[in-house]
Amino acid sequence: MNPTPAFTLVQAAEASFPSEFGQFRIYGFEGHFRVTKADGTETEIVEEAAVLAMGDLRGGMDAEEKSPLLRIHSQCLTGDAFHSLRCDCRAQLEIAFRRIGAEGRGLIIYELQEGRGIGLMNKLRAYELQDRGADTVEANEQLGFESDLRSYLLPGAILQHLGIRSVRLLSNNPGKVKAVEDAGVTVADRVPCIAEPVDTSEAYLRTKRDKMGHLFDQV
Repeated sequence: MNPTPAFTLVQAAEASFPSEFGQFRIYGFEGHFRVTKADGTETEIVEEAAVLAMGDLRGGMDAEEKSPLLRIHSQCLTGDAFHSLRCDCRAQLEIAFRRIGAEGRGLIIYELQEGRGIGLMNKLRAYELQDRGADTVEANEQLGFESDLRSYLLPGAILQHLGIRSVRLLSNNPGKVKAVEDAGVTVADRVPCIAEPVDTSEAYLRTKRDKMGHLFDQV
């Protein structure tokens, strides 16, 4: 997807959200994109995200005050809900929850971009190709996709909407650092979000490190 500059952010909902990690506020956001298709016509695409926010998030520019923690997390049904051990997604999400809960301050932007943007059914087709020997990047390419189709325009707009000027980003992905900074938000620190590898995730993690530039050396 190559969105044009025509983009509208809509806050759809806000509510109290008690969790085992502490008390959050949950927000629903929609990003409305005008996209030009191959035939020259335009269509609107709506991208959704849920945001879990804890504490006062607007500080951090003062040298004496830490910026809030931020995790931008892409939906992973197989990991987050089904406890898959093919990836480290659920483990990273839980690391973020624990860190934010311990500090009492931070936010998680949960984007509905399954399979690095290719969707659930294509992600499962990619699993099938991986079972035949492809790595996670090769599987996406064999299905006709780039290795990562995600756009981070929506998280950037959400940070601006919430008045957040500086964050400590919980991520191993340098692309997310760039996306946050491109949105005009200072990344005061990149905080590693590294899950302990298991036998079934080691090849996946090596591919993220070696082919996608993710920053860790645990595998």
